[in-house]
Amino acid sequence: MAKGYAEGPAAEEAERRREELAEGVAVEARQEARLAVYGATPDDPERHFLGWADEVDADELFARGAAWGIQVVRRT
Repeated sequence: MAKGYAEGPAAEEAERRREELAEGVAVEARQEARLAVYGATPDDPERHFLGWADEVDADELFARGAAWGIQVVRRT
């Protein structure tokens, strides 16, 4: 096998999946995690869900004062 052929994130993911299959982990049991953005807004000063990190720009929300106390957390 050529150097670098089976290295990197794709190879790591494939190895992880092989281990799951060997342990009997069902595909349906796995849930993909996403990054969720939480923070407070002028309309709702309590911390709440603002959107998914790939759909809202947390830095932009904070910069224009639309949200504060922003946290980005991984959710399934």
